[in-house]
Amino acid sequence: MNYANEIQLERLTSPKIKELIDGGMKTAIVPTAAIEQHGPHLPLLVDAAHATWQGTEVAKRMGNALVAPTIRVGSSEHHTEFPGTISLRKSTFESICEDYCISLKQHGFDTICLFSCHGGNFSILGDMEHRLNSLVGQGTNVITFSDLSRLIKTWRETAEKWSGLGDRAGGHAGIAETSFTLSLHPELVHRDEIEPGYSGDILQHETQTTLFEGGIHNLASNGIIGDPTGANAELGELCLKAYAKVLVQYFRSRMVNVGKA
Repeated sequence: MNYANEIQLERLTSPKIKELIDGGMKTAIVPTAAIEQHGPHLPLLVDAAHATWQGTEVAKRMGNALVAPTIRVGSSEHHTEFPGTISLRKSTFESICEDYCISLKQHGFDTICLFSCHGGNFSILGDMEHRLNSLVGQGTNVITFSDLSRLIKTWRETAEKWSGLGDRAGGHAGIAETSFTLSLHPELVHRDEIEPGYSGDILQHETQTTLFEGGIHNLASNGIIGDPTGANAELGELCLKAYAKVLVQYFRSRMVNVGKA
């Protein structure tokens, strides 16, 4: 196998990983996601597929970085009214993130960057950053991206610039997620089932309280926030790359602050 461009840990051999770390690839990217409903038109793997793509893209853009296997299941209790959704307890998700960081630290990574492609994980990642750094101790810096509003605004801005449809981005199974699923897995999108969902502003505090405490079914009976009508693979690629840019800029800025960029 030609390892020249391989950056996914799980596709590399242990000796090769040691060689890469010893050679300076000491940043680990950890994507987190969810396996949950995404309306009647999208499969449950939307967030997991998105996170795996983002992890690889972010690692490529940052350089000297390897991407760990995606934590595919996340905190999705607010989606469990819909069949198929699998949710981890907050403590379970935290423990998995902790064990990832402990393992990566042990192998010589000096920077560990965690992010999410699922809304339910963002606040957990933000709350545990300090604890993760205390856990790994000196010599390794753990950075978490936890700004859910920045992700949603990025989707809105991208959709608005591309087609004037920023209000359809929503935040769950809307035009953004449907578009990049058309880009990543077009065979899994049920176009004939596309329909609008909740049209309010998901960034409003009251709306987020209803979503995360009451469940998404209390906002939209079809499990959609936004409107997937008009979704297009080209827009999907733009949304994917826009979030990658946000993540890379954020991680690099944090690494500069600790002298590791």
